[in-house]
Amino acid sequence: MEPIGVLVMAYGGPASLEEIPGYLADIRSGRPTTPEVLEEITNNYRRIGGSSPLLEISRSQANALQDRLGTDPYRVYLGMRHWSPWIEDVVGSMIDDGITRAVSIVLAPHYSSMSVRRYQQKITDGLDMYHGEIRFRHVDSYHENANLIAAFANRLQTSLEKWPEDRRDAIHVVFSAHSLPVRIVREGDPYDTQLRRTAELIAKHAEISPDQWSWSYQSAGKSPEPWLGPDLPDHLRELSKTGVTDVLVQPVGFVSDHVEILFDIDIEAQETAEETGIRLERPEALNDDPLYIRALEDAVREAAAPWVV
Repeated sequence: MEPIGVLVMAYGGPASLEEIPGYLADIRSGRPTTPEVLEEITNNYRRIGGSSPLLEISRSQANALQDRLGTDPYRVYLGMRHWSPWIEDVVGSMIDDGITRAVSIVLAPHYSSMSVRRYQQKITDGLDMYHGEIRFRHVDSYHENANLIAAFANRLQTSLEKWPEDRRDAIHVVFSAHSLPVRIVREGDPYDTQLRRTAELIAKHAEISPDQWSWSYQSAGKSPEPWLGPDLPDHLRELSKTGVTDVLVQPVGFVSDHVEILFDIDIEAQETAEETGIRLERPEALNDDPLYIRALEDAVREAAAPWVV
C-alpha cells in the first residue's frame, strides 16, 4: 500500500536562552519585541532551567505514535510551528520522500482559528514553498476522545491521592487552558466550548461533582485587547476569598510540559497560591502517556480510514 504520512505538529520552543530573541521574533511575525518583554520571557525560561523541553517530549510522542500505528502504511513526521524543525521544511521532506497523502494532527486537542488553523496554514505554506502536492486530511480536534479523557482523569485522580482521604472532599479542581483574545468567541470559534466540554467529561470520569470544579484561563498574551478569563492567578485569589484552601490545577489545553506549565502554573500560580494560603498541586502532564498516544492513534486512523482498505 502507498505510504500515508502523519504530520504531528507542536508549538515549538527555544533550546537555549540565546534562541529566545529569534523565537519571539517568529511568534510576533517579525514585529519588534521590547527589551522589557524580552527580559521577562528570558527570565521565565531561566527559572525553568534555560530551555523548553517541548521538542524532546514531542519527539517522544511522535515516536510512540509511530509504534502504535506501525510502519505499514504510516510514516510519522514531526514539525514545529515556531521553531526548528519548521513545519514547512518537514512538509518539504515529506515531498522528497514521495508522500502524496497525509494526515495532520496538532498536539493540542482543541480547535481554534488562532491555533490549529494556523498550523494547517503552515502546511499550505510548505506545499507552496517546495512546489509539491500532498493531499492532507486534517484532524481539527479530538477533545472528546475517550482515551484522552481517561488519560486526564487518571492523572487527576492520582494527584488527588496526595491529600489525606478525609481532606479530598474539600479539594477544588481548576481546569485551565491557554487564553486567547475574547473576539474569537464573538466570531463563533469553538475553542471555549470544546475546552469546557473536555473539562466536563474529565470531571464526570473522575467523579468530581459540579460544585467541586471550575474553569480558568492562563498564559494570556501581551496585547491591549481583552483576553478570555478568568485569569488563573486572579481566580485563585477569588477562590481563597470563598474559603478554598486546597486546589488542584488540571491544564487540559496542554498535553506536554513546557513554559506555560512549568512557569505559569508551577511557579507563577504557585506563588499566588502561597500568598493566599492555598495548597496548590498539579497533575503530571500527559506527555507520552500510553492513553494519550492511543487518543492520537484513534484520531489519525479515523482521518486516514478512506485510504485504508
